[in-house]
Amino acid sequence: MRPDIQLDSDGGLHHFLTLEGLTATQLSSILDTAESFYPLAGQSVRKVPLLRGKTIVNLFFENSTRTRTTFEVAAKKLSADVINFNLATSATSKGESLLDTLKTLEAMQADMFVVRHQQSGAAHFIARHVAPHVSVINAGDGRHAHPTQAMLDMLTIRHHKGAQFERLKIAIIGDILHSRVARSLIHGLNILGVGQLRVVAPDTLLPNDIETLGVHPFNRVEQGIKDVDVIIMLRLQKERMQHAMLSNEHEYFRLYGLTEKRLTLAKPDVIVMHPGPINRGVELDSVVADGPHSVILDQVSHGIATRMAIMAMTLGYKPDRVVG
Repeated sequence: MRPDIQLDSDGGLHHFLTLEGLTATQLSSILDTAESFYPLAGQSVRKVPLLRGKTIVNLFFENSTRTRTTFEVAAKKLSADVINFNLATSATSKGESLLDTLKTLEAMQADMFVVRHQQSGAAHFIARHVAPHVSVINAGDGRHAHPTQAMLDMLTIRHHKGAQFERLKIAIIGDILHSRVARSLIHGLNILGVGQLRVVAPDTLLPNDIETLGVHPFNRVEQGIKDVDVIIMLRLQKERMQHAMLSNEHEYFRLYGLTEKRLTLAKPDVIVMHPGPINRGVELDSVVADGPHSVILDQVSHGIATRMAIMAMTLGYKPDRVVG
């Protein structure tokens, strides 16, 4: 994937497709901007006029109510007009090509496409073919990337643990092989200079070249979470259970589920995260999901603020302006 098409001639964001190729300064600028939007993310009425007159199209070829809704809320808080493209009734299901559909939407004066697609590289493909004035945000493509989820996760970590990522030990647990969230997080956390990044999974759910990504792999969850500051649980897709050579969900939970007992191996002030939706009793115990270490609901609020920042910045907002 070519990350260079993300930037405009001045080095600012034009598209947001992947964290690969971005710098710590660029990621920190996004996080700073998201932090400035955070008070707005939690208010039900107040808006800012940053994107008034702009039209944002949620172009979801793959279902994800949570992600689509947070993008919609974020766009409306920036005063943009939002179109949710219903693919089940669209012309694409009747044989119209994707590029024809894009051109039709561009003719409706769309300024941004938020794209979620089951094929890796779909957002990059769209970004290469849209009109020059249109920005594209990747809301998840295949097994490749989910950069806005990674950014909101890093904002959540920074909110609870501070900006000095080099002091932190972070463990990501679950289906690393298929997870676009894990891939984007690994890139982002390493760009920000995280002290130690661990991944925990059976060998069958770890990429063969995982160590080349700058992580420490573990097969046993007890070893992987010892003395960590942050634990990020991943959603396990049921259809991938057999590929992991695990007999059932109970077996996975027995070996890799996060329980209160296992949580005591981490640091006393550890935070627990999950991109959602949670499979309770599979990835983590309900007592942990709802307990004092969980910041999973914070991730939702940070998701709105982060997506506000990314949409505004790709459409020309300069972070040095005062919001409000």
